[in-house]
Amino acid sequence: MRIRITFSKQDALRYTGHLDLHKLWERAARRAELPLAYSQGFHPQPKMNMAAALPLGFSSRCEVLDMKLERDIPLEGLKEKLNATMPSGLRVQLIEEVDERAPALQTQVVSAEYEVILTEAVDGSKLKRRIDSVMESESLLRIRRNKEYDLRPLIEGLEMQSENKISMRLSAREGATGRPDEVLDVLGIPVEDARVERTALNFTS
Repeated sequence: MRIRITFSKQDALRYTGHLDLHKLWERAARRAELPLAYSQGFHPQPKMNMAAALPLGFSSRCEVLDMKLERDIPLEGLKEKLNATMPSGLRVQLIEEVDERAPALQTQVVSAEYEVILTEAVDGSKLKRRIDSVMESESLLRIRRNKEYDLRPLIEGLEMQSENKISMRLSAREGATGRPDEVLDVLGIPVEDARVERTALNFTS
């Protein structure tokens, strides 16, 4: 059985990395007595996949995890059971069964949406001009991990919602993932002056 879990990641858990999050989920599944399926070999790993890694320090209300189980189980009451085992900051919102033969979860993600709240005062008209300039640019060459790449095609949408709020829709395909902190850097906003939350993950239909 393959189940898909949508959950939020908030508060201090924003600073929990991808690998530690996997361990938290494995522990929660064990406490909830789920029949987790494991890989074969010397170091069996639980068959769990996250849709898209969330950069450290960002919160989310839409993280998605696929988990494989050894046998079918009823989903009724499972959300409450898992939430009872979770640390503060992780909350299950939805659990659904998905086709076991469907492609791997991370290959189905196409984009991610973010809400950015600016914690320091900014000149709204200047910021609006910067956003317009980014969207009108043909390319935005950047360096990541000592490699040059073009950030511009990874920005699918960028809008100023109010004096202190920006929304972004960034590509989240394998090998073509836009990061909100890179976009903020292009806009001249230090990441420590912003609260970034992932609000939606978009999948291939």
